[in-house]
Amino acid sequence: MGAEEGLVEGIVEPCLEHHQREPLPGGRVRVVEVMATGTNGGAQEHVFALASRLCSDRYDVRVISLSHGSSVRRLQKAGIEASVIDEPDDRLAVRALAEELAAFEPEVVHNHMYRAEVIGTLAALHLGENGCRRPAVISTVHSSRVRCVDDREKLRQLTPLMDRLIVVSRAIERKIAEEGRKGAPVSLIYNGVDLQRYNHQQPCCTLHEDYGIDAEAPIVGVVARLEAEKGHRTLIDAWPDVLAAVPSAWLLIIGEGSERDSLESQAQSLGIEHRVVFTGRREDVPAVTAALDISVLPSYREAQGLSVLEAMALSRPVVASAVGGIPEMIEDGVTGLLVPPHDCEALAAAIVRLLTDHPLADMIAHAGHLLVHDRFCIELMIESVSSLYDEAALKMRQSEGVAR
Repeated sequence: MGAEEGLVEGIVEPCLEHHQREPLPGGRVRVVEVMATGTNGGAQEHVFALASRLCSDRYDVRVISLSHGSSVRRLQKAGIEASVIDEPDDRLAVRALAEELAAFEPEVVHNHMYRAEVIGTLAALHLGENGCRRPAVISTVHSSRVRCVDDREKLRQLTPLMDRLIVVSRAIERKIAEEGRKGAPVSLIYNGVDLQRYNHQQPCCTLHEDYGIDAEAPIVGVVARLEAEKGHRTLIDAWPDVLAAVPSAWLLIIGEGSERDSLESQAQSLGIEHRVVFTGRREDVPAVTAALDISVLPSYREAQGLSVLEAMALSRPVVASAVGGIPEMIEDGVTGLLVPPHDCEALAAAIVRLLTDHPLADMIAHAGHLLVHDRFCIELMIESVSSLYDEAALKMRQSEGVAR
């Protein structure tokens, strides 16, 4: 099940085509990306991709996070202007963010995750109410989390005051409709994978050695935060059945989170701790993923599932729960295997099937790789989001009748 070597020479893939865009009158578009938290996750990866890949000749991008964390440090290390408003009181956070927006005068405020949607939207409105230019408000809904009644009501009230909502899957589009979020146009923009990076990613050559795994032993891995909704508990429950069929198999649980202690206790209670490795945080996740025989995502809910796309880009066969946006990426039996959430028996059977049927695993890995190259690349995501920024900035500049 070797990874693809890269692009076929002489063939231009749709995801890697560069579209020449007309210059914008009035100079660069000023954009503020607002993150609810500075920790790690798909939303933070999305923000990093935007901030690091938007054309600096066309966009002046800054990031403001509503808490500290490794994602903020990563942005700063990459030379991206990123600051933190660490204020738990929402009213004070709105005031602080409004002050920063007033100083920078952005044309677009792009919010990511629930608290950023609330604080970012209210801060933008605060500017308009106080005689300043109100920036366009765009919010991306990254999470499939079921909100409490009060949170849903707050979002219903704020949505008509936003200029656009972005959803990362049709499942999220259905979710916001069920929540009654109306009054703002909705754009579907899938998260994308950096194919130029993943096409040339070499597998971690020390993975077996790092964890004392026999050189020929197959490795199944899950890359996800160690939180309840990611379904690690079902995967661990499934592992005894996997070992019964493939005794040499190992399970790598890659990531960190609040569930680690209870998951380790679960593995011990099942007597499988000798075949389950908790790696904690790894800085080389793409290389680790490339070294897996199978990538698994057993989530109970999922907005899209970026780690699934990354595994597919690396030509790794995938087993995942049929929840949220995952079925929009995986056709069962073609680009991956889908199983019901919470079903440890079905999960074990799918893993064993790919570990023992190598032609099927190779076919699925290849089909998944091609799908990501066709539909889920980062270039398409950046192009789609930047088009919304341009649209908002041009509308504002035309209404003002001036060019900065």
